[in-house]
Amino acid sequence: MSLFSGLFKTSSRFTEVFTKKRLDAETLETLEELLIMADMGAATAASIIAEISAGRVDKDIDEDEIKLLLADAIAKRLAPYATPLTDKGCVVVVGVNGNGKTTTIGKLAASNKASGKKVMLAAADTFRAAAVEQLMEWAKRADVPCVTGSENSDPAAVAYTAMERAKKENIDILFIDTAGRLHTKDNLMAELAKILKTIKKFDESAPHAVIQVLDATTGQNALSQAAAFKDTAGVTGLIVTKLDGTAKAGVVLALAEQFKLPIHAIGVGEGVDDLQPFDAAAFAKALVGAK
Repeated sequence: MSLFSGLFKTSSRFTEVFTKKRLDAETLETLEELLIMADMGAATAASIIAEISAGRVDKDIDEDEIKLLLADAIAKRLAPYATPLTDKGCVVVVGVNGNGKTTTIGKLAASNKASGKKVMLAAADTFRAAAVEQLMEWAKRADVPCVTGSENSDPAAVAYTAMERAKKENIDILFIDTAGRLHTKDNLMAELAKILKTIKKFDESAPHAVIQVLDATTGQNALSQAAAFKDTAGVTGLIVTKLDGTAKAGVVLALAEQFKLPIHAIGVGEGVDDLQPFDAAAFAKALVGAK
């Protein structure tokens, strides 16, 4: 799916607002409301509107021009956070149940394998057999090895075993899948901390990235999830999925502005190619429907 198609639910709202060719106070107010409804946050929305309106109020302007102004203002704010994911070392993937974490790992494995990397997966979600089976299926599709443990075994032990094997087999990048957990469950967050501590025992420099997968359809709740995981797991970067299923894709900007974390990739569909490296300019244009 193209980025424009994937963000259509959000961008279509901007297209509907342009009924006149003058940037008057009413149009600016409507645009600000749309930015807020897209979950960018009130302060960010106000800042963007102030920027694009400077010197242009009550002047003639066409739809394409105003969309490009919006896109430029959004891209400028996102550009510092558009960062490729490391293609070396140990990457731990965390997140809340249902955010697309395991699927995202599978897609990352496929893309890294296709680019010539030696990839390995590790199923550290040992309490849910379906999660292990799902990761093994993705490993099979990508033709990469997958380290698993017995049912209900210690997730930290699986992670340690995977680290040992990855070193022995000269693996370029190891993705460790962790159990989906609510950020409000202290015992599960403590288990995650144990996994990270165990990895560090094997390699003091690891993990080399802790990636949180967030579901864009949860809107503002993604912000509270990011806050909790950043504190507990030391999250180093974000991947935002399911942007095609929401009209609130502006939450990506809210996340960047609040947490100042790299955004590595976004998901705009179910296919392997629908997990795309995050490009600030392309995302901003697709978000508001700019050509």
